[in-house]
Amino acid sequence: MLRYQILPVTPFAQNCCLLWDDASGEAVFTDPGGEIERLVQEAERRELRVGAIWLTHAHIDHAGAAGELAQLLDVPIVGPHRDDQFWIDMLPQQSKMFGFPPAQAFTPARWLEDGDSLRLGELEFEVRHCPGHTPGHVVFHHAPARRCWVGDVLFAGSIGRTDFPRGNHQQLIDSIVTRLWPMGDDTVFIPGHGPESSFGVERRSNPYVGGT
Repeated sequence: MLRYQILPVTPFAQNCCLLWDDASGEAVFTDPGGEIERLVQEAERRELRVGAIWLTHAHIDHAGAAGELAQLLDVPIVGPHRDDQFWIDMLPQQSKMFGFPPAQAFTPARWLEDGDSLRLGELEFEVRHCPGHTPGHVVFHHAPARRCWVGDVLFAGSIGRTDFPRGNHQQLIDSIVTRLWPMGDDTVFIPGHGPESSFGVERRSNPYVGGT
């Protein structure tokens, strides 16, 4: 069974998540933007074996601690899509710009493509490429649990910003409509910031994509 703990990190209250397969104790971190000691302590407290870091995209609040955490735990970084490489290369600059601790650039052990699969113990996740907020943004969907980790594509009552370099508003809307909505109204999503919601609620009431 899939289990997860939302761990808001950084001054941006970014929803890093600890995901694990309850049967095997295998775990991953998604989007570790910072506060490494706290993240490691949570995994240790639960006696989980962290085997990878999964990234939805490479903005500083999502990926700022990924390189250091990967080295500390000796695990691979998986994702995002390769079109976010320029954001990864800019992590040191991003950390200075936004007042974050020094962040290191890295090359993921695996880039992700639309339709790829990821394994966590006995659990399988589908990867969907959802550009718009960043060009290489991906999401992680676990259909049996009706859960999707969407990073900064969609929020409860809002959508991701598209005024950063290589952001694209129409691309973001298309990603939501063609990639997220087909997962089903009853799918609960974990956004990069703020509370969980469902695709059905947002499709009906979100002022930016409601009715699409």
